[in-house]
Amino acid sequence: MQDLPHHYRVAANGTPEGDIQLTAAGLETIATTPPPEFGGPEDRWSPETLFVASISSCFILSFRAIARASRLPWVSVECDAEGKLERIEGRMRFTEVAVKAVLHVPADTDEQKAHRLLEKAEETCLITNSLS
Repeated sequence: MQDLPHHYRVAANGTPEGDIQLTAAGLETIATTPPPEFGGPEDRWSPETLFVASISSCFILSFRAIARASRLPWVSVECDAEGKLERIEGRMRFTEVAVKAVLHVPADTDEQKAHRLLEKAEETCLITNSLS
């Protein structure tokens, strides 16, 4: 890992109608729109879906690093996340994100160790640690 602090730069470009283009150096452009709940199409990523996706992705990346350091053999992990958006005191905000992970391991794996490492991944995910 590089020394901290790390800096991440993303640029967004939009017009009165249509997709918002998200760009970052060396990465493919991502088109975003409002989610269907706000009148957007169902076939595009929205800031809301990207937010929840960042949590599930970070969880898996955290687990990967922890499992590697702990020498836990594993085959795959599925992580479903669902965010709850509400209006609180006149402001829209995510009030809850439920994360469900299913870990697939070889037959002879220490299941208690695997469960502890999943919990540790949840505790160390930098995205969820950045939320209030």
